[in-house]
Amino acid sequence: MKLSIVIPVYNEQDTILELLNEVKKVDLGEIEKEIVIIDDGSTDRTRDVLSGLDSSFRVFLQPRNQGKGAAVRRGFMEASGDFLIIQDADLEYNPQEYGEMLRPILDNRADVVYGSRFVSSKPHRVFYFWHYLGNKMLTLMSNMLSNLTLTDMETCYKAFNRRAVDFLKGRLTSDRFGIEPEITALVAQGRFRIYEVGISYSGRTYSEGKKINWKDGVAAFWYIIRFNLWK
Repeated sequence: MKLSIVIPVYNEQDTILELLNEVKKVDLGEIEKEIVIIDDGSTDRTRDVLSGLDSSFRVFLQPRNQGKGAAVRRGFMEASGDFLIIQDADLEYNPQEYGEMLRPILDNRADVVYGSRFVSSKPHRVFYFWHYLGNKMLTLMSNMLSNLTLTDMETCYKAFNRRAVDFLKGRLTSDRFGIEPEITALVAQGRFRIYEVGISYSGRTYSEGKKINWKDGVAAFWYIIRFNLWK
């Protein structure tokens, strides 16, 4: 069995090597790891760092910056594993939790697993109130239209079995952060078995490189309506 770890990257020269080292250290027993890195047109030294990686990493360079969604979509197309996990490159999420994310899938209870930052007793860095409130509002609206009971629709950590990957890769269209509500709408429409597991979270500040902003939050409301009502 093989797990594809899809890592969208944009201007992460300060964190990408540390993140990749953490991913490499993850021991999943008999499950092989395929690390798929999609650089989304970085303008700092990220591409120089990636050029020095060995052949155990699969690196793909987008011709220009298109957004996280475009990088994730490319990752879905390139991934060849039996399972797939999306991993941000900013060290906010802990790769040592892959096993917990995969467990419901390996036990054949789930097709899709969301790593929730809000149902866990694990360590969390205290982060912005307005981000927290916005996330709650977006998740509530998404749940109302998709008829799900998620607690963290906007989480980066999402795991999929191969059937879910194949279903999504031909249907995803978002270029930017609309990818999160789009994935949720599609897995709900596809009637996949969805589980949540609690995860830890080490959020970044804007000075530390956080990229999502209030405009992305406003746009997410439109994406939720669009992807749930215009299937």
